[in-house]
Amino acid sequence: MEALIVVDVQNDFCPGGALPVPDGDAVIEPVNELMRGVALVIATRDWHPPEHRSFAVNGGRWPVHCVRDSDGAQLHRRLDQSAIELVLDKGQAPDREGYSGFEQTGLEAVLRERHIETLHVAGLALDYCVKATALDARRAGFEVVVHRDASRAVEVAPGDGERAVAELREAGVEVVG
Repeated sequence: MEALIVVDVQNDFCPGGALPVPDGDAVIEPVNELMRGVALVIATRDWHPPEHRSFAVNGGRWPVHCVRDSDGAQLHRRLDQSAIELVLDKGQAPDREGYSGFEQTGLEAVLRERHIETLHVAGLALDYCVKATALDARRAGFEVVVHRDASRAVEVAPGDGERAVAELREAGVEVVG
């Protein structure tokens, strides 16, 4: 069986948000289309406490973003939320980055319980949370397909997206689109 992990398609990562991924909202329609072809759709959200260590004001590298219960932390309104069976919040521990959808969320147990063998992964940002989620899925023994046309990179440094794709392929992740 196959599942789709929709990674962090949240207001703060789209244009006008606190940490906008270039063309981040361009992933919404391709993600909505991917939802139609799988048995299970799970979405992840960055869901940070205000004192999260990743925030520049707390010594981290990122602007304050996706603070739990804020509008910026909500899934984008154009995402087909009726197709999402489960939303998992990550990055809740104030002292951990929490890039991967597998980190402290129970995701692996849910996938095993549902007999999922292949994971499709798409969303934001390709070079951070999509990559970390796909690599952890691969390490857990799942077949993994990352949909590049339904993902965008934040590109902190030029070429980060291409480097992420190379790392994914090297780990045995299929990258399509």
